[in-house]
Amino acid sequence: MIKKEIEINGKTLRISTGQVAKQAAGSVLVSYGETTIIVAVNAAKEMREDIDFFPLQVEYRERHYAGGKIPGGFFKREARPAEREILTSRLTDRPIRPLFPKSFKCETQVIITVLSTDGENPADVLAGVGASAALMISNIPWNGPIATVRVAQVEDNFIVNPTK
Repeated sequence: MIKKEIEINGKTLRISTGQVAKQAAGSVLVSYGETTIIVAVNAAKEMREDIDFFPLQVEYRERHYAGGKIPGGFFKREARPAEREILTSRLTDRPIRPLFPKSFKCETQVIITVLSTDGENPADVLAGVGASAALMISNIPWNGPIATVRVAQVEDNFIVNPTK
């Protein structure tokens, strides 16, 4: 297991690999505060010659159990992605897509799942960091890394990754 930590705004950002999703091309566990996500990436072995675009799928999902809610009653399963999950998927897709080689046409998936959330530190910033780390350790051709951060301005002060 490889683990790296850095302190940002008084909290520790942890990235570790080698623990989960061992059959994926690359996978990482990312934590900030008490919010934890897993990111797994995979790509098909063979390129598709019949397409003129890059088939990249980025899926970000916040499971109900991550926030301590278990669906009950009529809704026993997770529903379709919420608008915020779709927007977070797009926010992760946009910076990583141009860093793949133009000739790379293998179907590629980046799956981001929120395992736990503390309600204070949003997981969407971690999604970009985790996707970048998982792609960097995989065998998928990618010209990264990237970094994601949220910055707020309160009067004349800038705050990195502000809490809610």
